[in-house]
Amino acid sequence: MTSKTPSESRTTMTDMVLPSETNALQNLFGGELLARMDRAASIAAGRHSRRITVTASVNHVAFNLAVPVGSVVTVEAAVSRAYNTSMEVYIDVWIEDRYNGKRTKANEAIYTFVAVDETGKPTEVPPIEPETALEKERYAGALRRKQLSLVLAGKMKPNDATELKALFTQ
Repeated sequence: MTSKTPSESRTTMTDMVLPSETNALQNLFGGELLARMDRAASIAAGRHSRRITVTASVNHVAFNLAVPVGSVVTVEAAVSRAYNTSMEVYIDVWIEDRYNGKRTKANEAIYTFVAVDETGKPTEVPPIEPETALEKERYAGALRRKQLSLVLAGKMKPNDATELKALFTQ
């Protein structure tokens, strides 16, 4: 299977925050942002695998900045690492100042998707080859995150988590 780059899966969705999507403080509902991130990540995973993809887990979400009503919000998603049938998708959320165009990173998330065939059975995905420094950093971090998740779930022994151990023994 031919490998792909993260840029081949990159998905960018830009939209405006409307009053019906906000809480009592007039900021975007967290659940609404999660749904936007899920859609962008799903498209990115589908672009990478060229398969139907399903959300397997939401591994990390950081709501660092509130997103006020009227904001222009851009959600950027790209596959950061591919395994046998699953893909980690890293998502960045940006707020754009409508007057000067300055973009500020507001939030980020990491989702895991699984590629499936028409019957819902997991199917193999292409490997990924990171190109930029940021892509390489996220690629390396993905294996540590996966190992940590497996250790916490009791599916991997801590001594077998070589990437995690390397963080503490170097």
